[in-house]
Amino acid sequence: MNIPNQHIDLPLLREKGIQLYLKREDTIHPFISGNKYRKLKYNLLEAKKQGKDTLLTFGGAFSNHIAATAYAGLEQGLQTIGVIRGEELVHKWQSNPTLKLAHEHGMRFHFVSRSDYRLKNEPSFLQNLKERFGEVYLLPEGGTNALAVKGCSEILTEEDATFDYICSAAGTGGTAAGLIHASLPHQTVLAFPALKGNFLLDEIRTFVQHERWQLITDYHFGGYAKVDQQLIAFINLFKHETGIPLDPIYTGKMLFGIFDLVKRGVFAPGTQILAIHTGGLQGIEGMNRILKKKNLPLLEI
Repeated sequence: MNIPNQHIDLPLLREKGIQLYLKREDTIHPFISGNKYRKLKYNLLEAKKQGKDTLLTFGGAFSNHIAATAYAGLEQGLQTIGVIRGEELVHKWQSNPTLKLAHEHGMRFHFVSRSDYRLKNEPSFLQNLKERFGEVYLLPEGGTNALAVKGCSEILTEEDATFDYICSAAGTGGTAAGLIHASLPHQTVLAFPALKGNFLLDEIRTFVQHERWQLITDYHFGGYAKVDQQLIAFINLFKHETGIPLDPIYTGKMLFGIFDLVKRGVFAPGTQILAIHTGGLQGIEGMNRILKKKNLPLLEI
């Protein structure tokens, strides 16, 4: 699968002598875009190999993974069940664009409280789900497991060998782990977490064999799904200048971080950077509903 690398030619980059390219993984598929396509690829094959006819997975109200899994199941003839964080959504999920889309693609929902959702990796919690729904194929939250990392390692191709840095947003760490696994000895992978904290260090290390990578933890904007007017302005300006839409949860924060690092002179002149656009554009509509309620500027679609 040949995904194009789009050259980002903007004044700051020219001034600093930096070459930045964006791998347009968001163009892979209209519903299973970016890293979600990569993470699901080998898991879908494994589910069929095991003879399972139902995928069960986990996510929040605006989860890209939930939306992608629903469509992937529909496309592959598999049933899908989403364990959704937040009991308050039981009677109002129809007004949530992500959940509405997932339901239209055949996903059934099982809503749980936030306290119960924290138990999603506990054997007893998973056993209760299996007793309720039968012999399902379990996909973790965000889709990250060894098979997902294998799929994400295919993002990089031989043509990407010229780059010095590979940059990706990080949620559960699977995409970054795949990139680290596929990177070459002269390359450094920079992972920009969308959540607070350094906990992804241990998550990523379970899948990788070397330390040619770093977590860049300064650009989460307050935590998962948190945004401010500065980030919104950056995303809208980037779309105006390049024609490329960015999601506010992952890729928008990563690119904000890259440009800030460039501005601060972290990268030497002549550095070549490849950033991965991991998709997630379906979440813009839901984010705009939140921004509208807060009387904040909206993201351009």
